[in-house]
Amino acid sequence: MRAAGSGGHSPRAAAAAVATALAAAGIALLCAGGGARAQEVQAENVTVAEGGQAEINCRLHQYDGSIVVIQNPSRQTLFFNGTRALKDERFQLVEFTQKQVRIVLSNARLEDEGGYFCQLYTDDTHHQIAILTVLVPPENPLVEVKEQAVEGGEVELTCIVPRSRPAATLRWYRDRALIPGISSKQENGKVFSITNVLRFRVERKDHGSIVTCEATHPALRGQQKQTQYVLDVQYSPTVRIRPPQGVMREGDTLVLTCAVNGNPPPTRINWNRANDSLPERALLEGDTLTIPSLSMLDNGTYSCQVENKHGRSSDQYVLVVYDPGAIVEAQTSVPYAIVGGILALLVFLVICVLIVMVWCSIRQKGSYLTHEASGLDEHGEAREAFLNGGDGHKRKEEFFI
Repeated sequence: MRAAGSGGHSPRAAAAAVATALAAAGIALLCAGGGARAQEVQAENVTVAEGGQAEINCRLHQYDGSIVVIQNPSRQTLFFNGTRALKDERFQLVEFTQKQVRIVLSNARLEDEGGYFCQLYTDDTHHQIAILTVLVPPENPLVEVKEQAVEGGEVELTCIVPRSRPAATLRWYRDRALIPGISSKQENGKVFSITNVLRFRVERKDHGSIVTCEATHPALRGQQKQTQYVLDVQYSPTVRIRPPQGVMREGDTLVLTCAVNGNPPPTRINWNRANDSLPERALLEGDTLTIPSLSMLDNGTYSCQVENKHGRSSDQYVLVVYDPGAIVEAQTSVPYAIVGGILALLVFLVICVLIVMVWCSIRQKGSYLTHEASGLDEHGEAREAFLNGGDGHKRKEEFFI
């Protein structure tokens, strides 16, 4: 038979009861005893990411086999002299020696955060507290768009990290360049919800470009969490008809392709011929118009028309069908702009040559008149010397010499 008052109690329950009684009795002595000989027990603070593994170390000095108790932040005894007292398998006692007590906590939770008591009961009560800090790293940010972006309008993107501790930092990047946004945070218990709103104007060239929201956090250890958003910008369509190469003759097959660019893409492409209907043998397939066995009756202006909810666009092609035996001047591959530029250069060079020739002629005529005037002056001086005689004759001789 079981003794009254002891039936049904396991050793673990007995250890827990003793530990609780010792802890209750020692609470009043913790501050006083811990301050008297704090060097008997040492503990280190620990930081761990949520879901990670943390080690709680209690170092003992001059341990004499006295009682050692480890308690959680709620003052529940985890271990009593190496014996488990709390049924939480996430806490494991991996080392219990005369120098150290080491406990490993797996799958750390936010509620595990707080001070863990390392207590040594000798003649005095010695204790140290190891502070466990649990970080909550952010998940990949969520990117939301307020409304559909349209060419010429403004787009608003919101980046959200619903849960982190401490608050994560959010940044926007486009083409590796930082774009400033408006950040805000909201505290939900022990965690924070972070948002960052970005607004900017968009054009059709922005369609398909990538905007990145990046989250940084101490628990990520230098890494980042990123989410990329591909811009979807809607715009009115543009269209261009791709014409065939060469001259179209009777009996040939005409194939016209309507190249369309628009967002959203036009769902329907309309082919028409100005002032007439399409030939009965014309084949319409997607963006392609095919007319086999051309004849001169097929001549005309053909147009391709497209439309979406943001606008419409069209392009034209003029078809001229020639007789099979007709001689058609080959179309030069040199653009008319280049030919015109060459002709203009030639005209300019001719004008320059004429200007130089006229200038040289005028200069030569002016030199001739100058020499003629100089000869007249010399003739007058000789005549004057002849009339004066004597000295004048000397001057005349000297003059002619």
